[in-house]
Amino acid sequence: MNRTKRKKSFSYRDLLYKILIFIATVTIIVYFLPRDDDFGYQFDINKPWKYGQLIATFDFPIYKEEAVIKRETDSLLATFQPYFTLQPNVEKEELEKLRVNYNSYLRNILPSTDYIRQVQRTLSEVYKSGILSTEDIQMLYEDSITSIRVIEGKESTIRMTDGIFSVKEAYEYILYADTARYDAELLRQCALNEYITPNLTYDRPYTETARQEMLDSYSRASGVVLSGQKIIDRGEIVTRNTYNILESLREETNKRSSSATQRRIVLAGQILFVSIMVLCFMLYVELFRKDYYSKRRSLLLLFLLIIIYCVITSLLNQHPVFNVYIIPYAMLPMIIRIFLDSRTAFMAHVITMLICSISMVYPHEFILLQIIAGLVGIFSLRELSQRSQLFRTTFFIVLSYFIVYFAYELIIESDLSKLNINMYIYFVINGALLLFTYPLLFLLEKTFGFTSNVTLVELSNINNDLLRRLSETTPGTFQHSLQVANLAAEAANRIGAKSQLVRTGALYHDIGKMENPAFFTENQMGGINPHKSLSYEQSAQVIISHVTDGLKLAEKYNLPQVIKDFISTHHGTGKTKYFYISWKNEHPGKEPDDSLFTYPGPNPFTQETAILMMADAVEAASRSLPEYTEESIGNLVDKIIDSQVQEGFFKECPITFKDIATVKNVFKEKLKTIYHTRISYPELKK
Repeated sequence: MNRTKRKKSFSYRDLLYKILIFIATVTIIVYFLPRDDDFGYQFDINKPWKYGQLIATFDFPIYKEEAVIKRETDSLLATFQPYFTLQPNVEKEELEKLRVNYNSYLRNILPSTDYIRQVQRTLSEVYKSGILSTEDIQMLYEDSITSIRVIEGKESTIRMTDGIFSVKEAYEYILYADTARYDAELLRQCALNEYITPNLTYDRPYTETARQEMLDSYSRASGVVLSGQKIIDRGEIVTRNTYNILESLREETNKRSSSATQRRIVLAGQILFVSIMVLCFMLYVELFRKDYYSKRRSLLLLFLLIIIYCVITSLLNQHPVFNVYIIPYAMLPMIIRIFLDSRTAFMAHVITMLICSISMVYPHEFILLQIIAGLVGIFSLRELSQRSQLFRTTFFIVLSYFIVYFAYELIIESDLSKLNINMYIYFVINGALLLFTYPLLFLLEKTFGFTSNVTLVELSNINNDLLRRLSETTPGTFQHSLQVANLAAEAANRIGAKSQLVRTGALYHDIGKMENPAFFTENQMGGINPHKSLSYEQSAQVIISHVTDGLKLAEKYNLPQVIKDFISTHHGTGKTKYFYISWKNEHPGKEPDDSLFTYPGPNPFTQETAILMMADAVEAASRSLPEYTEESIGNLVDKIIDSQVQEGFFKECPITFKDIATVKNVFKEKLKTIYHTRISYPELKK
């Protein structure tokens, strides 16, 4: 009963975990999807209409193009006349000030009253023409305004700007108006600029109101489309005129629709679509890769990559900093292929591209290009162990972009002169960004705890510190590890397992023997056996300790968990049979403490760890054969591996009897090659 309850509670917890993943993924993706465009059609000039027949459902005007509107409004504003207000009191005040100053001190400067009358006369002329400030004159020149409207009381009159004075021009006009009769130098001594003040002031509010009225009277429409009129049909080319009509329909549709209601409808559609896509991917994982739900890091990587690509695509479509085709979408399936498997990589890529496509202008073109590029990336990068493989894969992906897009353009355009060269430049940049997959793998390994083939190749380099120490401290164990690595890698290749992983694991599986090298027969020299001074229990503990010591060394040297798995499982929960049987032979009728003779385990739980267990036992036992014949080698391999199967070491790993039979055949072939009989060379007779 307790077990049943436990299973039920676990299943509920597992279901809750999946629901939370689903809700979080859908929420984040939908949050960033664009919802501003209520007009659901995507189109462009000189491209075919990809939808069905479009009929106008209401009357709407055909708006002019922005360039036409700007040109016509600029032409209209060129004739606009700004408003200035005349200040009549300025003239009176300045003339009165001149009269007072003349009576006070100017009569001492000027030789006769004719001078003051001349100044009064010319000053009145200047004020009647109008005086503007320097800033207002500069504004008129910059806007190329040839006439203005002057408000006098309740009326406005038009004045040409070339007849209006600035302060400087008015001063010079008074000085030099009649130089034949009046000395300009005497007039200059009178400081006449003190009596020149602008009497026309710019009326900004009135001017802006008049300008807006003029713009409001301008018609942006060049025609009208009536309700029921056909706009365009499927396959027809979107001409410049049709494009304007469609843009006008978009603008009117957005105006007419209730924004809040429309947004809710679009949001509901986006939630439904994204939910279906994410649910399909989760069902795939449930049916074919259920173990990923227990591997939280794998699941986190999958959904994180999907979310990141969807969010980046949505943001770029709303804020087009650069073209979306620069994004290296093929990197997504490549990363998943390297760390997980091909089918999951393809499914994740397809689902992600379908979600991204709903925010694209041309979704069909986008899906076509990205899915093919993703397939090329998966097929050409089955195992990444060298940087050159990444360059090759990038080349194939860029080439696939070129070929597919070129074919697509030929179908759509049917004219080589209209090819979009920019797209091919984007593909090249996309390929350059794909090369960053290599350094990104290192960050993902450290973040999620994965181990790529690149890391395994680096670890299998016998010049690294730990393996070099193994070869120097325990040369016999090192040679044994090399032989096991060769046997296991060949067997893994034959049954479709990860050969690089099992090869690297084999090199490190016995590193614990470096702590007590003399206690292992392959490292004993001169016939000295330290086990003679120990009891069977003590000897067994020393032999068993090479597993725990190996795990400590692996922890010290930061070896990945997958390598630690080979160290802990290569003996499983088996016994140190030599000492166990020896103890029983010396103590007939008694049973020993099994824990003293049993390895801590666990038993192998992957194909690779199972292969290593078989290879390790077979290689070690093959050294004790009295003679190497086909029969003796075959019997040895069958005996050892069959006993491991009978003891249940492989019950928890996904390896079949067919795989085990294949592994046996590989070991027999390899051992016969290693221990083949050599011919003896004849001696030279004297």
